[in-house]
Amino acid sequence: MARSNQKARLVLSAAVASLALASCTSSAPPAQVSFTKAQGALEKGKVDKAITYAEAAVLASPRDPEYRATLGTAYLEAGRFESAATAFGEAMELGDIRGRTALTFALTKVAIGDNRAAVQALQARQSSVSRADLGLALALAGEADRGVEILIDTIREGNASPKARQNLAYAYALAGNWRAARVMAAEDVPVDQLDARLSDWAASARPEDYMLRVSNLLGLKPVRDGGQPQHLALANFPTQPALAAEAAQLAELDVEKAPSASPAQPRESESMSFANSQPEDASVSAAPAVLARSTTPAQVVVPATTPSPVAAPAPAQPPAPRFVSNAVVQNVPVSVPAPSVAARPAPKRASAPTRNAGSAPSRAVADTHHVQLGAFNSRQVAEQKWGEFQRRYPSLKGHDVVITEAEVNGRTFFRVAAAGFGSRSARSLCGTVKASGGGCFAYAKSSPPAGAVKRDVRVAARTR
Repeated sequence: MARSNQKARLVLSAAVASLALASCTSSAPPAQVSFTKAQGALEKGKVDKAITYAEAAVLASPRDPEYRATLGTAYLEAGRFESAATAFGEAMELGDIRGRTALTFALTKVAIGDNRAAVQALQARQSSVSRADLGLALALAGEADRGVEILIDTIREGNASPKARQNLAYAYALAGNWRAARVMAAEDVPVDQLDARLSDWAASARPEDYMLRVSNLLGLKPVRDGGQPQHLALANFPTQPALAAEAAQLAELDVEKAPSASPAQPRESESMSFANSQPEDASVSAAPAVLARSTTPAQVVVPATTPSPVAAPAPAQPPAPRFVSNAVVQNVPVSVPAPSVAARPAPKRASAPTRNAGSAPSRAVADTHHVQLGAFNSRQVAEQKWGEFQRRYPSLKGHDVVITEAEVNGRTFFRVAAAGFGSRSARSLCGTVKASGGGCFAYAKSSPPAGAVKRDVRVAARTR
């Protein structure tokens, strides 16, 4: 009976995935079209339309992290914190490493009372989140004393902007140090507005007012939220290797095994989640956009960075998001000029695989990008899969393979990537792989995916 139940669950899982995948190829509009319309609707403040278009983009290309992050932004603008948290979390699961995504995910988790998840996300991405935002976000997530320390250090290090000072003032208030909060807030808030500022903070100071605190900070009105539609759940869209593994398990369940048979071996490979778009430039991820809404005519926004100044990518590049949801910042009165804050240096990443001098591509092309084709449970399987990739995609001929050990969520994987590409040729190869039903994403070799570890990094020789 247990075997029958297990088989039934696997069949149902495969059926749900098949129906979901069929729906995204038969009737949904092209993902990029829906994505562009969602961004335009967000810029115009048409939140309901933005949600409709963003959901269509996700359904058409369910494993694209940028589309899911945009869907999270649309949900957040509508005050749907639960749905937004799900969408942002799935975007990160698919490989979105941007600091602003982690920051907004943490805020949505705070808004629904999950401080533990918020703190974990902030700790994991702290190098890509501005410290002025990190300190206040931690304070909102229940780590007020720690947030105060980070903000004090930030100001001492030279970031004495009005935004940083007001974030510190609010962190003091969240820590219960109202005297210090008043002193710090008075640095930028006129005397006749100071009591109103502190009263606003006090009105949402109770521990159970977590949603109100985030809503007030972002200038949003929360609504009843039933959660993201189930048919958009990332679990409904497994990778090709995951589907193959389920099919193999179904086949095993059909075979009657002798009582003395050895236990089933673990799956040969487990595909990692792939991003359908190239990871964003390090300078963007290092300085997440920080905006605030003005709640009164006497207040203006003092941003650390804004989405619009981000340099537009080359025409061949996929369009970068033009809209980012509000993040952590306290409003500052009109009398205080908005400082210009330079982008923080790009965070240091784990050592990326380096190419042996003798294995550089001989043809005169840019060698700036890698194309990741899969991630597997063992090095041996990774090496075998590289051979399969070469046979399946002739355009890999003459390219090196880069096999990198990585740790993600406590599990070890071996990533398989092809080296020796320029930006355009890497995207072209990815298009070919995706058209044949495979998964891949291109990335600059100077900005590898998160999780790489220093040990056991190998660059295989190019196949001639």
